[in-house]
Amino acid sequence: MFNKSKANPTMSDGDLTVDARLTSLSFVFPMYNEIGNIERSVNGALDVGRRMAEDVEIVIVDDASTDGCGELADRLAVTQPEIKVIHHAKNRKLGGAMKSGFANASKDWVLYIDSDMPIKLEESLRAVPPALSGSDLVIGWRRNRSEGLKREILSFVYNRIIRYAFGLTVKDVNFAFKMMRREVLQAVPLYSEGSFIDAELLIEAKRQGFRIAEIGLDYFPRTAGVSTLASNSVILKILSEMRAYRRNRRTTPIRAGEATVAVPKTRHSQR
Repeated sequence: MFNKSKANPTMSDGDLTVDARLTSLSFVFPMYNEIGNIERSVNGALDVGRRMAEDVEIVIVDDASTDGCGELADRLAVTQPEIKVIHHAKNRKLGGAMKSGFANASKDWVLYIDSDMPIKLEESLRAVPPALSGSDLVIGWRRNRSEGLKREILSFVYNRIIRYAFGLTVKDVNFAFKMMRREVLQAVPLYSEGSFIDAELLIEAKRQGFRIAEIGLDYFPRTAGVSTLASNSVILKILSEMRAYRRNRRTTPIRAGEATVAVPKTRHSQR
């Protein structure tokens, strides 16, 4: 799944560049009322994606937005053949949008990032070396948490619940940076329509023996649009889907010692 004609899968010390690229990569952007973010996200993904992979596509999932961002995405697709836009007639929440995006992604690797750009996109290059070194999923965790006390507490509690309930020992279950081989998505059944889908994806991938690597990334709060992740309705949906997962799916914890792969920090230029 990578270009073997390139050098070893390493990164340069002084800049975020890679010595080898993936063969192909799909970016998946779930989008709901992100008119202030989507154009910047798409342009950044096209630029960085071409440095990550030989072949790149952008899959935008318009989850029944009402602010015109779906129409904007369509206009972008007219001028950029790499862009594919999926429209939902009814809002299906994060899980539904992610599943639509995954189903329409056609490349060897699939990278899901939120449309509000929670990271500097150039840092996505740091996912390439662990991907080329045998990992099946490369997921990000927030090195800094500039999101307010409520979000910090909720995230801490949620990660502990997932760890103790399902034995999944990753640092940041819900962080919106997950890159995976297509084989993972083909093998892992996903049912959640809400934000529990992040945990469901990782729990099921781990059960099936896929290797997960973690990379620390700098987190940036959104500058446009409104986040609903910490709303009561989203939290209740997560808890409801978690209970349903435990009731209807496999509930045997992951065996002790099946830890994820920690990727050492790579030096990179300061912004």
